Amino acid sequence: MISVVIAAYNEEDAVKGTIARVQEVCEGMQLPFEIIVVDDGSTDATVSVLKEFNVKIVHHPHNVGYGHSLKDGIRAAQYNTIVITDADLTYPFDRVPDLYKEYLKGFDMVVGARMGENYAESALKSPLRKILRFIVEFTAGRKIPDINSGLRIFERDTVKFFFNLLCNGFSFTTSLTLGYMMVGKFVSYIPISYDKRLGRSKVKLFRDSLRTLQYILQVATYYNPLKVFLLFSALCVLSACMGFMISFVGHLRGGFFFGIGSLLIALLVLCLGLFADLLKQLLNKER
Repeated sequence: MISVVIAAYNEEDAVKGTIARVQEVCEGMQLPFEIIVVDDGSTDATVSVLKEFNVKIVHHPHNVGYGHSLKDGIRAAQYNTIVITDADLTYPFDRVPDLYKEYLKGFDMVVGARMGENYAESALKSPLRKILRFIVEFTAGRKIPDINSGLRIFERDTVKFFFNLLCNGFSFTTSLTLGYMMVGKFVSYIPISYDKRLGRSKVKLFRDSLRTLQYILQVATYYNPLKVFLLFSALCVLSACMGFMISFVGHLRGGFFFGIGSLLIALLVLCLGLFADLLKQLLNKER
């Protein structure tokens, strides 16, 4: 039994095709299913289009964010197996049977890892993704093909335990990925194509990238603070090496003092990390 949750905000051009595709695929799987669409305060004809279909509609009076919408949709679901997808026709929902087959092997979450030219998109977006992926992979300690894919399957009762730590905005899926991995949940990835979206993207590149970084650091600090402090400490050591190199090559006294200062900051950051890790262990014992 499957509950498909879709967050929609001003998707009047694409939501009709999305619902039709979801219904077709779910009927082909021959399983009981429901479709829940969360209208996140749309100001266009999205709601009017949705009323043409037999779907459960959760309505927000105004726009509150992608993650908040998915949380409300998951809360409204009657079945324990949740499938999330976007309303803009970018994800190939016909691959859900493959994801579901993988999910039945015992994985806690199965994610569609996006591939193709539409995913790479711009020369600016690609490096930002790589930076965020490096931080998540360093924190989680494993390779992650796609940190924020919006096509995935997971269990409702499990994901609810993470709600307080999950972002209410665009970074919901990124914080969900990291949360699952930091507590040892089994996550599998299946390569999928990624189509060109129908309509205008709601993502603001720099703003949402900074917010994603914020939530990555928050979740990582909550589960494994020492790794976060180690990363910053390593950056300070790297800065110190650059300072010493400048001092040696250019015979500049300032580079030497900069290097010494960076090393002292690296030591301080490491000590703070050890303290934060000890504090986390004590809090865990009290629970």
